[in-house]
Amino acid sequence: MIRGRYLFTAGLQCCKCRVSCHVKRHYSFLQDDVKSLRAVVSPDISKIRNIGIMAHIDAGKTTTTERMLYYSGYTRALGDVDDGDTVTDFMAQERERGITIQSAAVIFDWKSYRINLIDTPGHVDFTLEVERALRVLDGAVAVFDASAGVEAQTLTVWRQAEKHHVPCVCFLNKMDKPAASLSFSIESIRQKLKANPVLLQIPVGSGKSFSGVVDLLTNQKLMWNLSSLENDGRMFESKPLEQSDAPELLQEVKEARAALIEQIADLDDEFAELLLTDFSENFDAIPSIKLQEAVRRVTLARKGVPVLCGSSLKNKGVQPLLDAITAYLPAPSERHHDLVRWYKDDLCALAFKVLHDKQRGPLVFLRIYSGTLKPQTAIHNINRNSTERMSRLLVPFADQHVEISSMTAGNIALTVGLKQTITGDTIVSSKASAAAAARRAQKDSGVGKKSGEHATMVLSGVEVPDPVFFCTIEPPTMAKQADLENALNCLQREDPSLKVRVDPDSGQTILCGMGELHIEIIHDRIRREYGIETHLGPLQVAYRETILHEASATDTLDRAVGERRHVVTVELAVRPVDIFSSGGSCQFAVTEELGAQLPAEMKEALENGVHCSYLQGPLLGYPLLGVSTLIQSVNMQPGTSPAMVSACVSRCMLKALRQAGGQVLEPVMSLEVTVREEYLGSVLGDLAQRRGTVRDIQSRHDNKVLLATAPLAEMMGYSTILRTLTSGNATFSLELDTYEAMNPQDQNVLLKRMSGLL
Repeated sequence: MIRGRYLFTAGLQCCKCRVSCHVKRHYSFLQDDVKSLRAVVSPDISKIRNIGIMAHIDAGKTTTTERMLYYSGYTRALGDVDDGDTVTDFMAQERERGITIQSAAVIFDWKSYRINLIDTPGHVDFTLEVERALRVLDGAVAVFDASAGVEAQTLTVWRQAEKHHVPCVCFLNKMDKPAASLSFSIESIRQKLKANPVLLQIPVGSGKSFSGVVDLLTNQKLMWNLSSLENDGRMFESKPLEQSDAPELLQEVKEARAALIEQIADLDDEFAELLLTDFSENFDAIPSIKLQEAVRRVTLARKGVPVLCGSSLKNKGVQPLLDAITAYLPAPSERHHDLVRWYKDDLCALAFKVLHDKQRGPLVFLRIYSGTLKPQTAIHNINRNSTERMSRLLVPFADQHVEISSMTAGNIALTVGLKQTITGDTIVSSKASAAAAARRAQKDSGVGKKSGEHATMVLSGVEVPDPVFFCTIEPPTMAKQADLENALNCLQREDPSLKVRVDPDSGQTILCGMGELHIEIIHDRIRREYGIETHLGPLQVAYRETILHEASATDTLDRAVGERRHVVTVELAVRPVDIFSSGGSCQFAVTEELGAQLPAEMKEALENGVHCSYLQGPLLGYPLLGVSTLIQSVNMQPGTSPAMVSACVSRCMLKALRQAGGQVLEPVMSLEVTVREEYLGSVLGDLAQRRGTVRDIQSRHDNKVLLATAPLAEMMGYSTILRTLTSGNATFSLELDTYEAMNPQDQNVLLKRMSGLL
């Protein structure tokens, strides 16, 4: 077998002199030749792929990304999560803990395609990173642990992908594990994700003997022989199936390919017609290229998801995954985004992430939907109604960036100099281009209004979840207070799921986050990156409030400001609504008659006053859920300002909410625990003490999977307790399920405790 440097120089000749049915392929450069980012191909938009890697924690996302970079020639050595030397996990906390905390973007080329890839976290505390990545991506690779199938966080990220209508490819990773099961994983995708898996590969061997795959489209067997010293998976053999292969494998491939052809025919009318007209006598004679085209159409229409398998850690199956990304996932031009078409060739981009660099200042990630981005140019931020100058334009590659002269539509860029732009802002070339786009939209489809027409040209931003934990944070000395405020402002701009507020009574700074790990990471970053040794108070649960009954109230505000008198009377009614049917949000409306009379600025003032009241409930000051407000009448003296109208509405709301009676809602978590059977009794007993409710107990190979719900307040420190109960033989994941009414006894205890704190 030919190896090393000779392979690179004479590999093609070697392949030619072999028997035609046994071809060896290589997808690599010499280890001494690492590609420069400046050499990344800049193809036509049809050759660009913007993809994300998403999965449950520890499914192998970062390891898969690392192999992609290595095989495409952009890294010299294979990084390892356990060794803390991967490209995309570059934060100190990520390398110490062996998990991905923030999404990282890398750009590389594969064959003639340019791939913009974002590696996302798998931990539920950092789900916003997945959300904002999927908002701007065109496709995604869902990575699964083949021994576990669909796990808790897999469901979450899959729902996020569906919300943004992102086509996906599934990669069953860790096929080398003894418990890996193709059939189990496929069935879990079908049952739990309600998806339609389209199997494109059959594994050769199982467990430790897993050595390759059979491509069902081409009937080619791809084998990785890793017995050499290099053992890096660059080389693999590709040859057609032969009669000398194992009969069981031949039969399995024959049945799987027939099932694939039948499945695609059911999902794609064009393919079905081709089969019936040209290949009715022998379906198996259909050319592989026609089958591949049909699989692509099915994937783009989101009628099915291609499924491939491999083992990233063992360097098997990653190159075919890269081929599948370019073959089946969409180009930017194949995704249709509302409003973008009205900009034509003018710049239109969305800011989806901000990082702070000590030397460069804020770095803003932009997805360019139309036009061209160039450095040293002014851009207009529609959301902020401000114009900023972009000083530099960079190609993102984890924490290493290369300056470039321009970036075209369909790409992801990193900009320097945008000091006001935050996540979710729409960036255009100028006010004039936004106005022109609005006029085109108004002319062609009636979208847009003469007043505020620019607002209609704003791209939908990123949905930020509400925090579930909070605690106080204090600097070591008052002299460090200003530094702490600056650090928190920077971190909030980077991470919109982090909320910071000041308690009006105590004056303490309150840190609100998505979980224990989230707040712990923020605390550690303040210490490492900003050099401030802060003190965190006890972690507390972010409860919510709702009302019990309908109530009405009237309030009059009469105030003189200078020579101007403001008089307004508001009458409104509040009522409880079902949290599930309302999506947990609060609602606002005015009567039809009143809505026709009021000018737009007064309607906005009414809405602002109501929504300000929703932020602080009447019992303990927690935000409200499940409340509907109807403004019944508004009488005001001419000259009354909108600010006074908002103030009157807020006072009236407070009256109505107090009359309606309050109820505390506590967050209830969905819990999944994977544990060995001998420890199941101990886990169940502990869960019962935590007011947990068991939904189901499933078997997964030699383990039991416990599905349950439990109040978040009871789950603090659960990882330590579970480790003790099971001697480290269990894993678990938590996800916010819903908010439920707290029982009266617990609510009274909470009221007394909070009153004591205040």
